[in-house]
Amino acid sequence: MNSLSNVSIIRKTLLDWYVDNQRDLPWRHMTDPYKIWLSEIILQQTRIEQGLSYYERFVTNFPDVRALADAPLTEVLKCWQGLGYYSRARNLHTTARQLVNDFQGQFPASYDELLKLKGIGAYTAAAIASFSFQLPHAVLDGNVFRILARLFLIETPIHTTAGKKQFTVLAGQLLDPLHPDTYNQAIMDFGALQCTPANPDCGHCPLCWQCMAYKQDCVATLPVRKTETTKRNRYFYYIACHDEKHTWLHERMGKDIWQHLWEFPLVETTEETTLENLLKRPDVSSWTGQVSILQKPVSFRHILSHQIIHATFIPVQVADSRQLNADYVRVTLDRLELYPVSRLIDLFLSEHYFI
Repeated sequence: MNSLSNVSIIRKTLLDWYVDNQRDLPWRHMTDPYKIWLSEIILQQTRIEQGLSYYERFVTNFPDVRALADAPLTEVLKCWQGLGYYSRARNLHTTARQLVNDFQGQFPASYDELLKLKGIGAYTAAAIASFSFQLPHAVLDGNVFRILARLFLIETPIHTTAGKKQFTVLAGQLLDPLHPDTYNQAIMDFGALQCTPANPDCGHCPLCWQCMAYKQDCVATLPVRKTETTKRNRYFYYIACHDEKHTWLHERMGKDIWQHLWEFPLVETTEETTLENLLKRPDVSSWTGQVSILQKPVSFRHILSHQIIHATFIPVQVADSRQLNADYVRVTLDRLELYPVSRLIDLFLSEHYFI
């Protein structure tokens, strides 16, 4: 393992590299914890190229924490639509209200207090603490895991308890306590631009002389991750009922995926089924009634972190003014866009609008 005796050299190298290579991002020109928090939550599981437009949308629609707290959850989810991992949006809304109710709308200037806020874990707390309040807390995201694993030839899987502890200690030892904000930005950008996941340009890396993985020709194998679990297959059949002016939607509740997003009447099965068998089901016939027009079903395969959704949309034109049961809301087609929906349903509506 590489010695920590060169910590000051590694720090200086990263900071010097950052001066010439830093990305120009809007939240880096401020210390506002609200906007820094927004950027960090949005960029979890999201590329900057995609996340930037969502950040700008949120700042425009909810310019401060009170505006976010006062907004209905439906508006927040609609603003988030397309980013996935919707628990992040729900947590944003919950935390905004927590900040208004318990902290007079101000972010606590303490790492430990930040950790108590819903949806804020060790990484986000360290980011806010260092970027907004210049507190000496090291960020540890995928970029930092990768750099440290390669520099110090660490083969402990990064998602294990032992791995998280080892990397956390090492990240703290490398942190520049006098400039934690700049150092944290530097090491994250270094991972995003220089020490990339695939095909890093090691020959032109200013830290290659210090990198144990480079010296032993095993850069591509690090960091070590735990073997991924098998994804669960689910089969969704959406009965997209509509007449000439209306469709029917239902709000997803419970602790399943897409909580508080809206969807068409849904049948979930344990395996694929035929359209003929589906239409014979009593719950389906109670929705569709006497089918006058049955368009060709549209299918999508939607991959989530732990499951694969095999979705089939069946557009069904029903009699005018038909009523579904009380769980469903009758929505005019021109107001359909006001309801937050999953990326899957948004894709169907954008590509296969059913009128």
